[in-house]
Amino acid sequence: MGSKNKLKRFKENETFNNVIQPEREDALAGNFPLKGNWRTGFFKNNNPVVLELGCGKGEYSVGLAQHYPDKNFIGVDIKGARFWRGAKTAVEQGLTNVAFLRTQIEIIDAFFAEGEVDEIWITFPDPQIKYKRTKHRMTNSEFLQRYKKILNTKGVVNLKTDSEFMHGYTLGLLHGEGHEVLYANHNVYRNEGAPEEVTGIKTFYEQYYLEQGKPITYIKFKIR
Repeated sequence: MGSKNKLKRFKENETFNNVIQPEREDALAGNFPLKGNWRTGFFKNNNPVVLELGCGKGEYSVGLAQHYPDKNFIGVDIKGARFWRGAKTAVEQGLTNVAFLRTQIEIIDAFFAEGEVDEIWITFPDPQIKYKRTKHRMTNSEFLQRYKKILNTKGVVNLKTDSEFMHGYTLGLLHGEGHEVLYANHNVYRNEGAPEEVTGIKTFYEQYYLEQGKPITYIKFKIR
């Protein structure tokens, strides 16, 4: 993507009422006003709050918002030029139950209060296969503890990926640390009992993977 295109998207993001772009320093200092107030302060309802972490273009966040109007969805990513697409689509479709937060996942607990989040989705993250990149895997122990802080006691995490490595790594970690695996499948589209929210929404690249015959894996779990 050219720099002119990026600048154009950054500017357009500033006009969208569904895009929040806080200053990192303010959030770390405890000065983010929506922390603990997403339902009443932003969405103006008391519906469940669901995050998609590393939302990319925002396709899944928008898809979930379309399917579940009684829930509030927040796509989180540091790359605003990417989620511009999802934000724009949501504006064009008049979806008021989806927003986009521009920040790093490693400081996610600066933006949400303890127990404020009902569910987390992690869709097609970079598996960070090299050992030295372990700290960047979105299901490593440190990230899980950050998620635990903001999830309520019934909160769950969903991992959907085309990476068998990421699937296996996460399952091993979950079992090793005593977390509760609620559902796991190595090829979710071949399992008749797969949850509708997993198979009913497909991103552009997911559709491409499926056409190539690549299996899509899925895990649903609770952090202990």
